[in-house]
Amino acid sequence: MAKRMDNELNASSMADIAFLLLVFFLVTTTMNPDTGITVKLPPWSEDDAEEVKLNKRNVFAVLVNANNDLLVRGEPEEVSSLRERAKEFISNPTGRADLAEAPNKAIISLKNDRGTKYETYLMVYNELKAAYRELWDTECQRLYGVPYSDELTTEKKKAVRSKFPFILSEAEPSAYGEEEK
Repeated sequence: MAKRMDNELNASSMADIAFLLLVFFLVTTTMNPDTGITVKLPPWSEDDAEEVKLNKRNVFAVLVNANNDLLVRGEPEEVSSLRERAKEFISNPTGRADLAEAPNKAIISLKNDRGTKYETYLMVYNELKAAYRELWDTECQRLYGVPYSDELTTEKKKAVRSKFPFILSEAEPSAYGEEEK
């Protein structure tokens, strides 16, 4: 009797090779983490915080309610005009008595409602941050003749930021709809 030849391929080691390739690609692949909003938090302390008296003139209060309506210093405002209004408040180019005394004394206070949409929060935060970036760029152009960028030396960045420090105070969000009362 003639022995019949098998046409089968021995695939027992194929699973091992596929597994090793999978592990190799998982180990060598890098994934960029979602960075989110970078915020410098104050150091943790068990002690009660000191109550600091602020001059109301130096506080740019921004409130976003559950309906995503914006209230800036007690007046309704559109997100589209928030950047210009913040820049005017911080720099106070005309020396008005109702705006910040000096750019380094200006404080942006941001408070949201728990019902505020995340997109609205981000738009408001981005407009406030953009106001500072434009002020930094203008000051950098005035001092050094170049725009404020990552290529700028650390000393020059510190000099610009000392004139216009980014001070943003975020209050604890209110309960849903509480700000509408």
